[in-house]
Amino acid sequence: MNAIITPAVLSGSVNAPASKSMAHRALICAALSSNATDIICSTTSVDIEATAQCLKALGAEITKTETGFFVEPIKNTTENTELNCCESGSTLRFMLPVAAVLGKGVLLDGTGRLPERPIGELCKAICAHGCLTEGEKLPLKVSGKLMPGTYEIDGSVSSQFISGLLLALPVTHEESTIIIKGDIQSKPYIEMTLQVLRDFGVETDFIGNIIKIRPNNGYITPKNYTVEGDWSNGAFFICADLIGGNNVKCFNLTDKSIQGDKAVAEIAKLFAQKEQDLHIDVGNIPDLVPVLAATASFRTGKTFFFNAARLKIKESDRIVSTAQMVNSLGGNAEPGNDTLTINGLGKLTGGTVDSFNDHRIVMAAAIAASACEKETTILGCEAVNKSYPTFFEEYRKLGGKVWHQA
Repeated sequence: MNAIITPAVLSGSVNAPASKSMAHRALICAALSSNATDIICSTTSVDIEATAQCLKALGAEITKTETGFFVEPIKNTTENTELNCCESGSTLRFMLPVAAVLGKGVLLDGTGRLPERPIGELCKAICAHGCLTEGEKLPLKVSGKLMPGTYEIDGSVSSQFISGLLLALPVTHEESTIIIKGDIQSKPYIEMTLQVLRDFGVETDFIGNIIKIRPNNGYITPKNYTVEGDWSNGAFFICADLIGGNNVKCFNLTDKSIQGDKAVAEIAKLFAQKEQDLHIDVGNIPDLVPVLAATASFRTGKTFFFNAARLKIKESDRIVSTAQMVNSLGGNAEPGNDTLTINGLGKLTGGTVDSFNDHRIVMAAAIAASACEKETTILGCEAVNKSYPTFFEEYRKLGGKVWHQA
């Protein structure tokens, strides 16, 4: 499906959806917990549903409610359960060690670009602690039982490997240590995992590059858990406000959040200086790059995004797909190996954008299209369902002029 957008000033207010990242973590902790948990989650998405369905396949009872999810924990798991992670990298990298610690054997699979996304480092880690895997790509068969101990894992590929182990190891009730080798990419996402663990009664120590999971009694439900708003998706409307002249307000976001993507608020202030050249480290905020690049195109200064190598292993190679989005709209983007440079022209004209089946490319292009000089067509706009199914509904409420073409 394609979205055809006519330029129109966006104006009004919108509530950011529930944090997809926090929802994944809360669902898993609830499913491994002592008793039932009522999760307040204002919105859902294909990725969140993928995690819920995998947990149900493992034996949890998860019921959709008017306010979110009611989760009855896993009691009995069957042998050789099949887990379909759809296109969700978080689901795959979290469910792999979580299923392994339950010790019943699973077959993990996925769709889209997910089978191409790296999991080899995580497979090696669990295989060194009681498990066997057949290969290092999807479909992936896992057997054995994950044991506590000392884990060494490269932190430069994906923080999700570390978060997956953190979510699984409390089930053993014993102390475990994770030693993170190399640079830690997307550290705020690890901090988010540790926060949810604390909320469910699991204590940890994170000093330098070492995380210790203290001996514990397993997950203890808080009974009620509220998923906070998502800065990653709220960023699209924060940038719409910047592009359109301070006409859009985004609510349901907290300044106290430890989400790394709340950095968009400070970056937006820098972008207000339209002629200044900027250098922005995106190592901890890779999901912001598509919309920041689109926004930077309306400046006249140069914006240099660096430490961006992890963008190459997202739903698309986002260095390439983001650059192509900007250039297709009449901007000037230069992709590098781990950099992306936007030579701001102060405007975008419009054009046809290939989404590469990447939800963040679709939403970034839509925000840019509202301020383009001419009509924009976004190919494959249904990709937004991965994280923000109601995005275009909210876009229209703000005055966006969009219609869909099959």
